[in-house]
Formats: sequence, C-alpha cells, structure tokens
Amino acid sequence: MVTQESSYTWYQHLTKPAWAPPSWLFGPVWSVLYLVIAVSFGYVGYLAAKGRVPLVVALPFILNLIFNFAFTPLQFGLRSNVLAAVDILLVLVTLVWLMLAIWPYTPWVALANIPYLAWVAFATILQLTITIKNA
Repeated sequence: MVTQESSYTWYQHLTKPAWAPPSWLFGPVWSVLYLVIAVSFGYVGYLAAKGRVPLVVALPFILNLIFNFAFTPLQFGLRSNVLAAVDILLVLVTLVWLMLAIWPYTPWVALANIPYLAWVAFATILQLTITIKNA
C-alpha cells in the first residue's frame, strides 16, 4: 500500500538536480497558484456558461485541470517519473493554449496566469531532469 509517508520517502531518495527547490516550498507555491487558478478558471467557466466565450475556448482550461490534478497520483501514487513527465508537458501545453485562447476575450485571465506558467515551466524542466537522472 502506498502511503503519503512512503511516497515522500521515495521522492526524497530520487536523484535530483542541485537546483531543485526544497520539498516544503511546493505546498505554499501551489496554494497561491490554486487561488489564481480558481479565480481565473472559474471566471472563464462563468463566461462559457453565459455564452460570452465559445465552449472551445474553455476546452484547454478543462484539460489543464485534468492534467494538473493527474500529476500527483501519477508521480506519487504510481511512482512513475515517466508518466509524470508526460503529464507535466501536457499541463504546460494546455496552459499556453488556454492563455492564447482567452487573450482576445479577457486578457487579464492570461496575464493572471503568468506566475502559473512560470512555475509550470520550471516544474517541467525539473521533472524532465529528475526523470532522466532516475531512468
């Protein structure tokens, strides 16, 4: 059975680059980012429900949430660096897609997600590095 403690121990024993941030940093960063995501993605959902943006514009937001929420079970539940690497790439791609898709309708949503983009870009490089180092 996979427990939170055994997953933490497993992750701690992976070979990581010297520039990897300490584990305690991920919780606070994601807490702030999830607030930004909730407000901005919620607003887009509201706009889509009211018909103010086409449903196709909401599609990358939905996919991004699915891929975002899949990361932890893939990385820590399945302990699969490869699946986590593929997933974080999908998070990054859908994030860029959603920012481009929403820009013509409400640019502030795209701008509000710049910190999310910066963190996911960093996390993608980190995950790919960890995956390669632990292959």
